[in-house]
Amino acid sequence: MKANVGGIDKALRIIVGAALIALAFTGVIGVWGYIGVVPLLTGLFNFCGLYTLLGINSCKLPRK
Repeated sequence: MKANVGGIDKALRIIVGAALIALAFTGVIGVWGYIGVVPLLTGLFNFCGLYTLLGINSCKLPRK
């Protein structure tokens, strides 16, 4: 798996994922909030399968 999530995209995924899980855990929102696991994991692993299918890469280009 080649990293295709980087920078601000990664930070936003982690923040949104953690917030959704926390809100679901505290009962503020329903069980659907546990879907926050998806953006949390894609942010932590720097890989998004949907980005691969769509040909998107938010990582910085490697320096030569």
